Amino acid sequence: MATLGNPQNTIAVLQKYQFNFQKKFGQNFLIDTHVLDKIIAAANITKEDLVLEIGPGIGTMTQYLCENAREVVAVEIDKNLIPILEDTLSEYDNVSVINGDILKVDINKIVEEKNGGKPIKVVANLPYYITTPIIMGLFESHVPVENITVMVQKEVADRMQVGPGTKEYGALSLAVQYYAEPYIVANVPPNCFMPRPKVGSAVIRLTCHKEPPVKVADETLLFRLIRASFNQRRKTLVNGLQNSPEITATKEEILAALDSMGVSPTVRGETFDLEAFACLANALTK
Repeated sequence: MATLGNPQNTIAVLQKYQFNFQKKFGQNFLIDTHVLDKIIAAANITKEDLVLEIGPGIGTMTQYLCENAREVVAVEIDKNLIPILEDTLSEYDNVSVINGDILKVDINKIVEEKNGGKPIKVVANLPYYITTPIIMGLFESHVPVENITVMVQKEVADRMQVGPGTKEYGALSLAVQYYAEPYIVANVPPNCFMPRPKVGSAVIRLTCHKEPPVKVADETLLFRLIRASFNQRRKTLVNGLQNSPEITATKEEILAALDSMGVSPTVRGETFDLEAFACLANALTK
């Protein structure tokens, strides 16, 4: 089988099927075998693993996954790519392709049926406009996942792994770190893709925590507090929370909670780490 990590082979497949890139699906296909090797190594894929691939495209990474995993389930939204995938993956009997939107697919059901409910690994080269909803969707639906290795926009990867006191720090950093340990595996320049994206990319691995690093009585409240405090970065935490329709606590209750934590009432949300937000959520729950 001609490996698609080689640009000539990718061009040949696209010409054979007269494939047109869809702007709306944010399609950029990887054409660099070194990057593919790094992704497989970072995800630590073995013959025991069921791998869920999101956005297989023409099957470039899927071929590598099939070689290394026990079984691969690939979810592709663009129906024009389905006949191409049937062709490029024809040699493999350990892959099934689902034509659908990953945000609507019942992943828990797939894990149950194909992996006996045991944790899976997720690999994806995601369209950048939909990175966050997909990753958060996986976390929030509590799919049993060991790790998620994704290609994302460089600045999104940075945002996922930074802590307080940096301008990249925000709700995404906290949400990701609540569920997983982020590690940037590699930076990937635009010339590794076809067509070339306008921005730099990075591969990031999110190793899911078995238990969240903080204990909260009310997870929903924790995330509401986090969102509300970053919606208006310039404001103090108290004002940010007060202006949010999601937060029902009164100003007095918020001030009392901060006081119980020994925190100044003029504190800004961006100085709070995950532990501080958890303390605040627990104080307000009481």
